[in-house]
Amino acid sequence: MPMTSRAFVRACVQSIAAAALVAGAAAASAANLGFLNDTPISYMKQRDIQALNSAANTALDTKKDGESLDWNNQGAGNPVPIRGTITPQDTFKQGERTCRRVTLVAIAKGQTQTWTPTACKESSGKWKLLKQ
Repeated sequence: MPMTSRAFVRACVQSIAAAALVAGAAAASAANLGFLNDTPISYMKQRDIQALNSAANTALDTKKDGESLDWNNQGAGNPVPIRGTITPQDTFKQGERTCRRVTLVAIAKGQTQTWTPTACKESSGKWKLLKQ
């Protein structure tokens, strides 16, 4: 079942966190999952995710492949400043839908995280995360 555009970033963050947990299982058992400490994802709150989601939708709708949109969590009420870029790339068609791979970058407290999901625009006009 396709995800709503609001769930786009949340799914990206959850997918990356899950992949990090799987990929780092050996290290995690030794480090007690401490590898996620002090990463941008650990500082994100709901309003930060909403700001990132809004920026992602804007970038997917307005930017050409390779053009970046800057985003930040200013005004989200989080005392930790989070900023980054959203760069759509590799636009392609899947049936009638337009799909784009998008690079999401988040920077907080000197740490950088990058996610590269694929989103497709539904007939409703909303971007949905493509299940991989």
